[in-house]
Amino acid sequence: MSISAQDTGAVGGTPEARHRILDAGAEAFMRRGFAGATLDDIADLVGATKGLIYYHFRSKFDVFLAVYEEGMRRVRDRVEPHAAGGGSGRERLAAMSRAHLLNLMTDLAYHHVVHQGVRAQDSAELKIRQRDALSALNELRRDYERMFRRVVAEGMGDGSLRRVDGSLAARTLLSNLNAVDMWYRKIEGQPAEEVAELADDVVDLLIGGLAAAPGVRGAQQAEGA
Repeated sequence: MSISAQDTGAVGGTPEARHRILDAGAEAFMRRGFAGATLDDIADLVGATKGLIYYHFRSKFDVFLAVYEEGMRRVRDRVEPHAAGGGSGRERLAAMSRAHLLNLMTDLAYHHVVHQGVRAQDSAELKIRQRDALSALNELRRDYERMFRRVVAEGMGDGSLRRVDGSLAARTLLSNLNAVDMWYRKIEGQPAEEVAELADDVVDLLIGGLAAAPGVRGAQQAEGA
């Protein structure tokens, strides 16, 4: 594969070009899935030839792995400070969940790629090297889940969260947070405040629950009598 002078010039060999490829790869994999997306699709989204892609990556699968890893890095960087912050376990868990959602809504395509990677790990269509590479990246996701489990346990310890199976609680919470990517779609020009309010509402439902506070129903009935 020949690489054009335009692709390998001042822009082609820079970290900026690599980031553009990752963004384009995430978008292509979200739209078409790993099997359906091609290097031509990615190059078209970048606005370059395939030569630029090959300058940075050996194959489409290597682009996919890099997108997955970048997606996990971004969400971890945004969430981890809240895990180590101040406040009760419940307060920190809510802040982590909000940061997770804001990252999802900002980097929606990256989240889709991570989910594809999780589901594809045991695919018979992958070569052994590819399955091993995905397994290593999925350990990043498992470590991310352990961070949530730790804060859940701390919340149960300080009394801000009720005592439940911590592993089940963390997995249920993360599954519901991640499910937002099934229905959320970016709206061009949508104010950041609206996105933040949506994240707050989702976190309130997931951590606060739907059940009314004790005595609320009786008080409402009394008011209507």
